[in-house]
Amino acid sequence: SGQNAADEFGIPTVYDDWKELVHADGIDAVCVGTWPYLHCAITLESLTAGKHILTEARMAMDLEEARSMLTASQASDRVAMVVPAPFYLESEPTLREMVADGDFGDWLEIHVSALSGEWSPEEPIHWRQRRELSGDNIMSMGILNETVRRYAGHDRAVTAYGQTFVGERPDAQGGTATVDVPDSLGIVSQLESGATAVYHVSSVASHGRGGGIEMHGTKGAFRLEDGKAYVALGDADFSELEVAAEKRWGWAVEADFVDSIRDGRTVTHTNFEDGVKYMAFTDAVQRSLREGRKVDLQTT
Repeated sequence: SGQNAADEFGIPTVYDDWKELVHADGIDAVCVGTWPYLHCAITLESLTAGKHILTEARMAMDLEEARSMLTASQASDRVAMVVPAPFYLESEPTLREMVADGDFGDWLEIHVSALSGEWSPEEPIHWRQRRELSGDNIMSMGILNETVRRYAGHDRAVTAYGQTFVGERPDAQGGTATVDVPDSLGIVSQLESGATAVYHVSSVASHGRGGGIEMHGTKGAFRLEDGKAYVALGDADFSELEVAAEKRWGWAVEADFVDSIRDGRTVTHTNFEDGVKYMAFTDAVQRSLREGRKVDLQTT
């Protein structure tokens, strides 16, 4: 795959070992596009070698890895960035401005759903269903939590329930592999603000409606669904949010990374500090699943 990309874009050198790339004199920045199982190792090696780092999400296999990545980034003067959750970036600046202005009041209820997938046991196993590759991450849980926290802040405690309906799936070698990541997950989270957030994520709901986020406050609410944002203020019904052209965001991760390197632009989407916070949420969910109880987040 590396050679194919090199041929298409005229890249002169293809490396057989990622460590050779990281330590090459002509490399200034490293982008990690692997599954989570290598994010920490490549990030630590890159920062030690004095390279800027952009790693795919989720940030790491677990909270311990994420914290070690943050510590390494704080000891370096290099740019460290995680690919952000891409949902509803166009409307985000306007909605966050409305949140800051108090248009929605205090948050009360947040409902998050992501119901999709294929339950059939004949469907091949995906890397997200293999804990050795994905770690503590479960389906789209982390990316949804990252999106919610942009508007509502951080979580304080969670209670989670998970189930695996399909325990084995075909693998690429013609055999079968064990699915050791839940394919159905429910979470009730208490936020630091006092609001309640409820998540339902499933990869076996083949007729599900997909994903959506609803946030309800004392003065109003907004809904993110099918790529659009809808707002309801006071007693009014939901209507589509009109976003001024000058306030529209979009996907510019690569450009943002380069701007941070060249111009010192502050990393917001997503810095390692925020990555550690959503990995703390993931860690708490895993502990709740194992212990069958409400779990406080490890925030320090």
